[in-house]
Amino acid sequence: MLIHLLQSAPAIDAEKFSADTLVAKGSQLVETIRTTPADQLLQGTLSSVAKFGLKVLLALAIYVVGAWLIRKTKNLIAKAFERKKSDSTLSSFIQSLVSAVLWIVLILSMVGTLGINTTSIAALLAAGGMAIGMAMSGTVQNFAGGIILLAFKPFKVDDYIKVKDYFGRVSEITIAHTKLITTDNREIIIPNGSISTDVIDNYTRPTPQRLSCKFNVPYGTDFDQVKDILLDLVKQQPLILNKETGAKNPKVYVDELNDSAVRIKLRVWIEGKNYKKIEHWLNENIYRELPKHGINFPFPQLDVHMKNE
Repeated sequence: MLIHLLQSAPAIDAEKFSADTLVAKGSQLVETIRTTPADQLLQGTLSSVAKFGLKVLLALAIYVVGAWLIRKTKNLIAKAFERKKSDSTLSSFIQSLVSAVLWIVLILSMVGTLGINTTSIAALLAAGGMAIGMAMSGTVQNFAGGIILLAFKPFKVDDYIKVKDYFGRVSEITIAHTKLITTDNREIIIPNGSISTDVIDNYTRPTPQRLSCKFNVPYGTDFDQVKDILLDLVKQQPLILNKETGAKNPKVYVDELNDSAVRIKLRVWIEGKNYKKIEHWLNENIYRELPKHGINFPFPQLDVHMKNE
């Protein structure tokens, strides 16, 4: 009865709130309690407590069942990602996101069961979520980019990639950023939001990959001699593939006839992870080997003929 009286008491308008109003409302409540017979007051109070107790028990039951369902849902998501052999980071993020949403729904259900109006709470959560989303728009974009990278896997850990003008080995992929270790042993942390919308050059996949090396020789150079030197050179590098290892054999040919030189191109097939290593090895050894056979690298030149009149 007492609880019922408190709940049924007229609400105080905050705009018209004053000390006199508070005193008047208090006096009205005291008068109601004073004029109510003791047996009715006790009976009503016990009845209200019993009803409220049932609501509390129902809320606890909802909590127990809801918490069990949330755990089962997380386990089902984890098993689904395990069957698809998806990245553990993506699995953990999805589980956390689903769990947070379900817990919010569960708490609102419990509060509603207790008789508390949840409309204002839901509106407050929506407004807060919108404000947080606007303030963390860049972070949310990185999360979305991380989900795309982890789901579609354009690269994986230990792949060598080039993105945003950075080349290196992927050391870690998180839900928000990707870490690269460059060839000079620097750690570059790139937000996933920018990676997911940029061009990704993956040097590791697929395998084998073709590597082309270009250089110039003077006009009049014996092409067959250059070809034999280069083919003998590539035989010294075991990381260069051929037909015996499931790739194509190395090839040398004339690429262009420029104004002051002949451009020669060497094509070899390699594993993607060795791309930069073989590229540097070829450039260095071509530069060393050709001059040993009397073949030098020409400078750009221009012949000027002057006529006396």
